[in-house]
Amino acid sequence: MSRALDVVVMAAGKGTRMKSRRPKVLHRLAGRALAQHVIDCAARLSARSVVVITGHGAAEVEAGLSAPTGTPLRFVRQEPQLGTGHAVQQAAPVLPDDGVTLVLSGDVPLTQADTLQALLQACDGQRLALLTLDLPDPTGYGRIVRTASGEVQAIVEHKDATESQRAIGEIYSGIMAVPTRLLRGWLARLDNRNAQAEYYLTDVVKFAVADGLSVVAHRIDDAVQVAGVNSPQQLAELERAFQQRHAQALMLQGVRLADPARIDVRGELVCGQDVEIDINCVFEGRVELGEGVRIGAHCVVANARIEAGAVIHPFTHIDGEKAGVRVGEGALVGPFARLRPGADLGREVHIGNFVEVKNSTLAAGAKANHLAYLGDATVGERVNYGAGSITANYDGANKHRTVIEADVHVGSNCVLVAPVTIGAGGTVGAGSTITKDAPAGALSVARGKPVTIAGWQRPVKKKG
Repeated sequence: MSRALDVVVMAAGKGTRMKSRRPKVLHRLAGRALAQHVIDCAARLSARSVVVITGHGAAEVEAGLSAPTGTPLRFVRQEPQLGTGHAVQQAAPVLPDDGVTLVLSGDVPLTQADTLQALLQACDGQRLALLTLDLPDPTGYGRIVRTASGEVQAIVEHKDATESQRAIGEIYSGIMAVPTRLLRGWLARLDNRNAQAEYYLTDVVKFAVADGLSVVAHRIDDAVQVAGVNSPQQLAELERAFQQRHAQALMLQGVRLADPARIDVRGELVCGQDVEIDINCVFEGRVELGEGVRIGAHCVVANARIEAGAVIHPFTHIDGEKAGVRVGEGALVGPFARLRPGADLGREVHIGNFVEVKNSTLAAGAKANHLAYLGDATVGERVNYGAGSITANYDGANKHRTVIEADVHVGSNCVLVAPVTIGAGGTVGAGSTITKDAPAGALSVARGKPVTIAGWQRPVKKKG
């Protein structure tokens, strides 16, 4: 029986053990807030709506999370925080009775959509379904208590469990799927007569059993999918688990990683065939690597498209931010280069060590190989841009554009003061400051007259 799905994400906790002013669910894993991972996973289930329960730092949490495309996101507040059952009670008024409610935790970021889909199938719109796991050390988790015939009878929280119940290895993950009309009635029956004086959501299990409703458990064996974050140590452990799994997935696609333990993907990385990535590289935002691209060691690449055959040498920093960066086919970039938003490199462009490019287009075959800056520039084909040269694109109030036409040669240590155009085939002599347009095919030189003073002595430091 298929029913509409509404997802409830519990994100009201303080996270005291994080020892941070930031609400726990906003701490980042793989470049995204913990709770954002959960919300994005819900969207992959085609949820009708996602309801996030906030409490501690509510305004900050609500501002820090975003709705995936096509999935409405709303917030309800739990103030004060009186337990998991009390949290879901705050969401109940906005949950339609005709659907299934899937309860997730905002600090459990790595649950997979296919796992949740299997849980929803077990629920089938009619039953209470729990996601469970066997742990060698179940300390702190609610235990799944079963009858002699194996049917789920209750969840007993660790602090309320007897010694025999604490010996049970099957634990409740904090994730459940339940018909909303049934959930609403059970929430109304909750009380706080327990060791923590809280309203436990897990008590709905005993209500379901008492009402004669079937309770099913979908048991998995992957602890990472249900692991929560309560401390910086746990956050670091899950970060490495995420990165290891991502690295394995990349290698299954054919990507060659020099060391799968030393790559960080903090966004979306799309790779063509025969891509090679050296150690300690970080990818953020959306990055596309074309066929045969090679990324050297210690590079940071964010929001960029690097086309087939390009080589990014070690220690290069590329960050397209919203404008993006494009590196054309066969281009060579680095080492120690920096490409900023709006950098657009054509085919076989060379950008060398300590060269910075921002909001500039370089046509095929252009080269800036050493110690240079190109900002707000349009650079033609086969331009050779000398070491130490810069475009002076900012007058203190506004940005201006520099146009360097095809086959221009700019000598070392030149300043091109925008707005200015260097005509095709022109040459700018080394050490020149160019403030006016230079005609095509001409040599432009602007230097101070050399002065030599014979016998000049350097000042001598006075003795105290």
